[in-house]
Amino acid sequence: MTRPSAAAEATRLILARHGQTDHNKALKLQGQVDIPLNALGRSQAQALGRALEPVAPDVIIASPLSRALATAQAVADRTGRTVRTDAAFLERSFGQWEGLTREEIQAEWPELYVEWISQRPVLGADVEARTAVAQRVADACRRLAVEHAGSTVLVVAHGAAITLGITGLLGLDPEGFRGIGGLENCHRSTLEVRVQAGEAGAMRLLSHNLPPDFT
Repeated sequence: MTRPSAAAEATRLILARHGQTDHNKALKLQGQVDIPLNALGRSQAQALGRALEPVAPDVIIASPLSRALATAQAVADRTGRTVRTDAAFLERSFGQWEGLTREEIQAEWPELYVEWISQRPVLGADVEARTAVAQRVADACRRLAVEHAGSTVLVVAHGAAITLGITGLLGLDPEGFRGIGGLENCHRSTLEVRVQAGEAGAMRLLSHNLPPDFT
């Protein structure tokens, strides 16, 4: 007689972007350079904590970059949780472009800039491939869903990492599909994951780019 498999457990993944930094304000490409929250970013992080207090995530994971870690800690302070870091949720590396404005990138790398704004792969300047980012973030999210099946998991990360991670989780092509917009500072998206027999299955995007004052 075959034993029936256990019922699938629904797990919630909340993916939140960090608060504002001075690089965000100056429209500089941040990537993996470690820029702290500015005053507005700290206020946004507090607002995110208030918004998520009723949700009370069971687990909080953050990118190790200080802007994400500080944002996650603001939520942890409101919800009584602790924060763990995971390098899988680092922002997409923009290599030699980090810390530069679009105008500066265009002046130094005109051909690559055209590829970038035309939404084609950027092959140069040490820019991390979209497919690589999508895979590392999606793989980490699936692992967390299995480890914490039936729970609510908050991941505090970065704009490009989250957008590409969601694209990968939904089974879409990170290079060809550009239909998921980026998150604003301290905005969040929520996915539901079905976990069965130790594997993360179907993903459903429940909400996207919600502001911190939306409860």
